[in-house]
Amino acid sequence: MREAVRALLSLLEPEQVRELRAGPSRLDAPELREWTYLPGARPGLCTEGLGGDQREAVDVLLATAHSAPGADLARGAIEVERYRRTAVGAAGPDRYWVRLLGDPDGEGPWAWRLNGHHLAVHVLVTAAGIRVTPHFVGSEPARVPDGPQAGRRLLGPEEDLARELVTDLGAGRRAKAVFAATPPDDILTRADPFADPALLPGGLPYADMTTPQQQLLERLVRRYLDRAPAVYARECWNDAVRRGLDTLSFAWAGGLVPGDRHYYCVRAPDFLIEYDNTQDDGDHAHSVWRHLRHDWGTDLLRAHYAEQHH
Repeated sequence: MREAVRALLSLLEPEQVRELRAGPSRLDAPELREWTYLPGARPGLCTEGLGGDQREAVDVLLATAHSAPGADLARGAIEVERYRRTAVGAAGPDRYWVRLLGDPDGEGPWAWRLNGHHLAVHVLVTAAGIRVTPHFVGSEPARVPDGPQAGRRLLGPEEDLARELVTDLGAGRRAKAVFAATPPDDILTRADPFADPALLPGGLPYADMTTPQQQLLERLVRRYLDRAPAVYARECWNDAVRRGLDTLSFAWAGGLVPGDRHYYCVRAPDFLIEYDNTQDDGDHAHSVWRHLRHDWGTDLLRAHYAEQHH
């Protein structure tokens, strides 16, 4: 990851470097917890004006925050957004914003993030580890209707696993899991700086599921965690197992038939997952992975700054 940052820096002009590195000195500054997945400008260096080698270097950096499947997903969000922009007649290249915070060649914590419409990745690195949340991927349309990407469902696995789970539930269990016939029009935590699990419905506990249903929920959770580099994804999963998978719960709203507008979430003591496909008549999907302790690298930063004061 450090080498990818260095490679990008080596290709940028001085003014571009200033845009890339603009930000507060402390990585726990409140302004750094402001984010969005909606269209519009962000702080940082915009990819719109980058040359080919520079843009390729950004793509390489983006991949370092992910596993191979996670990198495909992040890259796919950019590709589907290109389709959307063409479909609505938007001119010009991609518009994502990259920020570099801190010194990747120093001994202290440092961070970078890439943010744009339907893609938000927030990376923090210290000697103790890496963090990559909040992590958001969206797809508009949810299924590409035509062109070279025709039939592509970027978030298809995330949708299909959850639907397989909810449709496998018997009437009693489904009554606990399904909290509304009409789904919310977006993820419930929106772009909140700190995700509040109390916003999410309780749903059906893992402990109340059959073994095959529990296995489906495990696969769904790991689908999100496995966006991250393998070591960190494994750390998150092992934490969940150590705390007890019985602490997981699953909730659904909306229709059960593919194409119906729907929403689901997974709650755990220290992370949450949300997915909605409700806008544009069920053809506009959002997915987010939030970690209550790890978002923005809060736990690593707290440990670092506490150590500095001793």
